[in-house]
Amino acid sequence: MTDRLKGKVAVVTGAAPRGEGVGNGMATALLFAREGARVVLVNRSAERAEKLRKQIVAEGGEAAVFAGDMAKADAAEAMAAFAVKTYGRLDILHNNVGIGAPGTPEAVTLADWNKVLEANLTTTMLCTKYCLPRMKEGGGGSIIMVSSIAGALGLIGSPGAVAYATAKAGLHGFTLSVAADYATQNIRANCIIVGSVHTPMVAHLGAEARERRKNMVPMKAEGTAWDIAHGAVYLASDESRWVTGVMLPIDGGLVALRQWPR
Repeated sequence: MTDRLKGKVAVVTGAAPRGEGVGNGMATALLFAREGARVVLVNRSAERAEKLRKQIVAEGGEAAVFAGDMAKADAAEAMAAFAVKTYGRLDILHNNVGIGAPGTPEAVTLADWNKVLEANLTTTMLCTKYCLPRMKEGGGGSIIMVSSIAGALGLIGSPGAVAYATAKAGLHGFTLSVAADYATQNIRANCIIVGSVHTPMVAHLGAEARERRKNMVPMKAEGTAWDIAHGAVYLASDESRWVTGVMLPIDGGLVALRQWPR
């Protein structure tokens, strides 16, 4: 621990993974706590979040659990209020909730389209909406969006995942709007573009797909949730005090190719 986030209160949505292993939200919550932040673990499953809370406490950190569906306005508003009631302030919002669904425009169902946009975009908008006033009360803050190479800056198409790519690309516009609207209030907004990392979300793909994903990356190495979390710590810390409106690819160089390798 180097206390890069000492004194700060952080909210991490989608904090606990749905499967075995370490997901992006879990790694970020752990590193935030190790760097001195008090962390609010936001998750639909209180049981999984409580398990993560106990791990953080066992390491000497501080965390609290808020269970709820962040696609619901009342839940998102209650979450922001809970963070301030529990820890007295709110400095960091890490918007990590997201899901995908397969399908081209012809194949995707309207139900899947709506579900993916709600999980990736609506949750981010609502959490940001209700955390912003709390950050203004504290004199500023850092908001981090978690996007994907699937919607990377309009440079890479994502075959067979139109809803997911559209939702993740939408986060880039959302990030820029928040950055522009709140810069004068010392609130920064940045976006991490996640590459082909191995997390519980993609563990079902199997060894062959995992090897193929690794070989797609120019660095020929597989990323992990910890790579994403280290980037999040930087964007959450005062080290990035002059950084806002940035799209940060953490992807082993894949976005640099501007195409899916063959």
